[in-house]
Amino acid sequence: MVTDLVAALAGVLRLKPEKINPEQTFRSLGVDSLLTVEFIATVNARYGTAMKAFALLDHPTPLDFARHVASELGVRAFPAAVPAALPPTPSPAPVPVAGAAPLPGGPVPATASPDPGTRKILDLLREELARLLCCDPWDIEPTAAFGLLGVDSIIGAQFVAVINRTYGMSERAVTLYDHPDLTALAVHIASASRAPAAPQAPVAAVSGTAAPQPGPPGVQALLDAVRDDRLTIDEALTLLPGRA
Repeated sequence: MVTDLVAALAGVLRLKPEKINPEQTFRSLGVDSLLTVEFIATVNARYGTAMKAFALLDHPTPLDFARHVASELGVRAFPAAVPAALPPTPSPAPVPVAGAAPLPGGPVPATASPDPGTRKILDLLREELARLLCCDPWDIEPTAAFGLLGVDSIIGAQFVAVINRTYGMSERAVTLYDHPDLTALAVHIASASRAPAAPQAPVAAVSGTAAPQPGPPGVQALLDAVRDDRLTIDEALTLLPGRA
């Protein structure tokens, strides 16, 4: 039962079944509200049940949910332990940061750039994402996929809005699909914008007067961005004053 449900969940998440630890919560595995509906529909179609999406709230891990499905089907014999064929998912190796205590997990992954500027961008992205997720920055693995970190469409749009304001970019929320973790995103920002690791004071104009600091975009600017297809309506809403 566990193996079968994990295979169904892997299909929904577009992962290999061996990448899923049945004792992890659905939320930590990246199952949002839309994926919950898809997963429950898959289970109901496979077993002829009529379960609702909120069943995942009462049974928050694949192992707990498998017990619930077995109970619904009248299956009494059910193993309490995780099957040996489904080992825990190994944690991705973190990127070491200068001046900070090294994190466990092994050497720097091949995708991490050794460039100091890119590492500083990575630090800033990690702090901003931790703020949006209400967690400690060191709880976030730089090579963990955004979906596994619990980044849904709303948080993703807010995160990209922060990036655009900080680095003067005009990225759309879908950039998180093209660069699916913090390390890849930091490399992209360093390459695409050629921005410094942290915002610097603007270069003085020819007249000797410092260029003004950019402020939050106005409503008209946001409307223009939506009209030009540079922002979606949801992304524009997150950039309204007091909404980002």
